[in-house]
Amino acid sequence: MQIKEKSTFLFLLGRQMFRIMFKLFYRWDIKGVENIPKTGGAIISPNHTSFFDPPLTGSAMKRPLYFMAKKELFDVPVFGWTIKCTNAFPVRRGVQDVNAMRHAFSLLKDGSLLLMFPEGTRSKDGKLGRAKAGPGMVACNAQVPLIPVKIENTNTMLKFKKIKIKYGKPIYPPKEFTKSDYVTISQRVLDEISKM
Repeated sequence: MQIKEKSTFLFLLGRQMFRIMFKLFYRWDIKGVENIPKTGGAIISPNHTSFFDPPLTGSAMKRPLYFMAKKELFDVPVFGWTIKCTNAFPVRRGVQDVNAMRHAFSLLKDGSLLLMFPEGTRSKDGKLGRAKAGPGMVACNAQVPLIPVKIENTNTMLKFKKIKIKYGKPIYPPKEFTKSDYVTISQRVLDEISKM
């Protein structure tokens, strides 16, 4: 049974502030929102070149978006509390964080949207990096689609270039799979992003 998605006041306020900023200063251009499922769990999977990618991706959508953030950020006074209120949850980097993965699967099972970068980490040169197994593994085991998302110009925020964001068509994982399929599916996401 799918639970009703909830949004805190701080989440809604923060999303509205980001929307105003992206519209006013960066003249954002959003396409393909019709490809985001109206209900049910899915992984929103954009390329990653800036710390602004999570709020940008979430602000352009109507549905709430959940995302992982490295555990250390939650220890920062005020900031840690703020990101927790805006649907972030901690993950320990460099190790297999079982609790974070359980929470991710729980969110998807309950019909929520989860942000996962197919490259796993931020690209410093703005080019697409190597696919990581994470998104493919979660998609296969949760049996939810991945939505490829192409984001342009967030790596040059100080130049105030027009930001473009495009949501691609869902990529569905196979019902039967092996561990070797995880990276392959994440690579399919990157391939779709490169075509957009």
